[in-house]
Amino acid sequence: MGQAVSGESATGARESSAQMVKNNEESTASSIEYSVSGGLSALLSRLGVSFAFTSYQSNILYMVGRNASAGINIHQSVMSNPMGLCLEEGGGLTLSAGYEIMRFQNVLDSDQRVNNTFDACYVPRVVNITGRLDAHDVGVNSDGQAVFINTRYNCIATTSNRHSFEELWRPPFISALVDEDRCHLNGLAMENGSPRYVTAVSASDTIDGWRDRRSDGGIVLDVQSNEVICRGLSMPHSPRLHNGELWLLNSGTGELGVVKRGSEEEGVFEPRAFCPGFLRGLAFHGNYAFVGLSKPRYKRFEGLQLDEKLQAADSEPWCGIQIIDLTTGSCVDWLRIDGELSELYDLEVIPGVSTPMAVPPNTPEAASLITLANS
Repeated sequence: MGQAVSGESATGARESSAQMVKNNEESTASSIEYSVSGGLSALLSRLGVSFAFTSYQSNILYMVGRNASAGINIHQSVMSNPMGLCLEEGGGLTLSAGYEIMRFQNVLDSDQRVNNTFDACYVPRVVNITGRLDAHDVGVNSDGQAVFINTRYNCIATTSNRHSFEELWRPPFISALVDEDRCHLNGLAMENGSPRYVTAVSASDTIDGWRDRRSDGGIVLDVQSNEVICRGLSMPHSPRLHNGELWLLNSGTGELGVVKRGSEEEGVFEPRAFCPGFLRGLAFHGNYAFVGLSKPRYKRFEGLQLDEKLQAADSEPWCGIQIIDLTTGSCVDWLRIDGELSELYDLEVIPGVSTPMAVPPNTPEAASLITLANS
């Protein structure tokens, strides 16, 4: 069921031994090296969580947990172009991938294990075929429907029983529902079961117009009021509501921060931490932020302030996950990826699970895995 990679125990060391991995031939990456901070396994154990992240570059959904020897276990499931990932209220996972929106459920009871290792096994139980919409962030509304950012058509959409999608909302500056990525709508923050905030790289209303506004054209929109509440950002991603604050990743500057609301600084972006990479993917657990880092594609993203910040810090860009203490703004633990994988998109924290795995659709594993409800 996919490919599991177990890192060595990091007890007493700052960094665990790196693991060389040969991915499935369907993956675009042929060799990847992982390293983790010495405290990562202990932190996940103390918090009682694991986490998952996606990479459209490698075509893999990664699930990161703990192994029996107090090290890190990474389970890999091949998916087509996995992007947005969200944890559902009932514990399931929703994923936008290629031309599908997939709803996964954990099929294991609390006392069950797969291969005496995995205490959660996520299986796709509902798959909606949407066509290639370049779907980015996803969420689940109060009616239990998947909602997602339809980047190709500049709107928030949901699935349809008949058509590729049903439009729910589009930015007021987008003049028509048209097959043109005009503003590069990408991020979605849900509130009380409804889409509340979105991010876009620009407010452009012409095809590909966002590419000329990457350095400072980024915006945050309030879906309820139809208003732009923050401007001047650099390729913002991953808006999330946590502890009463609106967080996001200002990807072009490498900053994690908040958008001020309801004060004299209304609409101001306040950086809280710098991470050395092009940031996409943000999830929270308690006082910790889990942040995804990618290496910039310089031919496309050159000229961003991130270059200057990396140079000033005498640092190279990362690919991986950093866990930020929100009190200090410092990185306390991390997972770093080197080799041919350099771009991630989204991540999610999975509470109450130590070692998760996922089963890809349309595979022998999915065909042979039969589960029954307890009688």
